[in-house]
Amino acid sequence: MRHGKKFNHLGRKKGHREALLRNLSISLIEHKRINTTLAKAKALRKFIEPLITKSKTNTSHSRRVVFSYLQNKDSIKELFDNVSGKIANRPGGYLRIIKTGFRQGDGAEMGMIEFVDYNTVYNGQEKSGAKKKKSRRRRGGKGAVAAATAASAVSAKSEEE
Repeated sequence: MRHGKKFNHLGRKKGHREALLRNLSISLIEHKRINTTLAKAKALRKFIEPLITKSKTNTSHSRRVVFSYLQNKDSIKELFDNVSGKIANRPGGYLRIIKTGFRQGDGAEMGMIEFVDYNTVYNGQEKSGAKKKKSRRRRGGKGAVAAATAASAVSAKSEEE
């Protein structure tokens, strides 16, 4: 019986599940976005979010703790150098899971898991340097504005005479 066991076993033994989550974590850190099944994405989020929180403090102890989970020097370097800088102000919720439909072969529900701060299109920060010009709406159009300025020029001439 599975009383009180809250995490998803994903139909695997302990060693296989740890290897799966480790590989998914390394791929996510490297590519910033991966497509996988929804169950694996949810299990991955529970696995990696505490490690991302740990990466906010760049000490040798926290690096060793995270390395004990991931076992990959390149991903540790990327996590502590680039990712932790982007998520420094965020108090949790570093990952987003978006459902993408069903897999054709077996009908498994698929999803995309990504870092929240790396998707600038979804956040609404398309280009940080160039701000979008806001247009103001009013009655009439460009023709009405041109006609009004022409009319005011004609009335100004008539007042001069």
